[in-house]
Amino acid sequence: MKINDISQPENYLPNNDRYSKMIYRRCGNSGLLLSALSFGLWHNFGENADFTNARTLLRTSFDLGITHFDLANNYGPPYGSAETTLGKVLKKDFATYRDELIISSKAGYDMWAGPYGNFGSRKYLIASLNQSLKRMGLDYVDIFYHHRPDEETPLEETMDALYQIVRSGKALYVGISNYPAERTAKAYDILKDKGIRLLIHQPRYNMIDRWSEAALLPTLKEKGMGSIAFSPLAQGILTDRYLTKIPEDSRVAADGRYLNKTQVEQEIEKVRLLRSIAGRRGQSVAQLAIAWLLKDDNLTSVLIGASKAEQIKENVAALDNLSFTTSELEEINSICFS
Repeated sequence: MKINDISQPENYLPNNDRYSKMIYRRCGNSGLLLSALSFGLWHNFGENADFTNARTLLRTSFDLGITHFDLANNYGPPYGSAETTLGKVLKKDFATYRDELIISSKAGYDMWAGPYGNFGSRKYLIASLNQSLKRMGLDYVDIFYHHRPDEETPLEETMDALYQIVRSGKALYVGISNYPAERTAKAYDILKDKGIRLLIHQPRYNMIDRWSEAALLPTLKEKGMGSIAFSPLAQGILTDRYLTKIPEDSRVAADGRYLNKTQVEQEIEKVRLLRSIAGRRGQSVAQLAIAWLLKDDNLTSVLIGASKAEQIKENVAALDNLSFTTSELEEINSICFS
């Protein structure tokens, strides 16, 4: 982590008005409310990121009423470093505000070498959470997710690990991510029989990637589960950033693992057409994409990321207009399905 010792942020006092404009939605049939926008630490919180900027991003989020910070064990790089960064910021800035925060982490992808650092075994999930808590300096997380389905491990074992984690007090709630609808329903039923609620699902979902609409979202509604969409801007495609060129400081130029030039070129004409709709609504493309996801009660929250505080402010401003006309929705569907 790059430490900016010359220009450290002054002592933090949160905005007293932080809860007045943010929207809070009930997470399924539970008692938990989540901010309509949650902040993810997938990028820009690794070892080589600027620590002062990391603090600014988290402070800005909280000042705007975002109460949910989302991580995974292997966010970085290197693996684990995003949790370490959050732990430092929690200690410096949020120690007295822990009970106003929802902090989540996940395990399911590769984390350490050998047969016990991946997938969905009880051994891996419990060991990983113990490591995560140590890195963040916490006694518990609010939500712990199994990050992806594991066809090789019996679902009963994975869910039993989540049950044990809740009963041990190391997580208040549990969730899953990337699970298809049928496996989600089975996971929910297993935990229900044990007396534990499977609180939430975190799927990839945005205007141009709607795989979850056919079966998953109806399943979540039927089971009374919450939902939080990751990649709402399609890794940055659904923004104004790539309309004219690929900037040298962009994720596409720097690291093509998650978004590359070909993907941008395939979708950019749709984005140009969506920009016209956004302009008529007084929104940016990013604001349009976020508002579209939150237009009804299908989702509890939308998971945003940012490298600059101004991006967080822009995303939160999307909440000013969540209403769509029928013609707007039809035009969006026509563009996205073309």
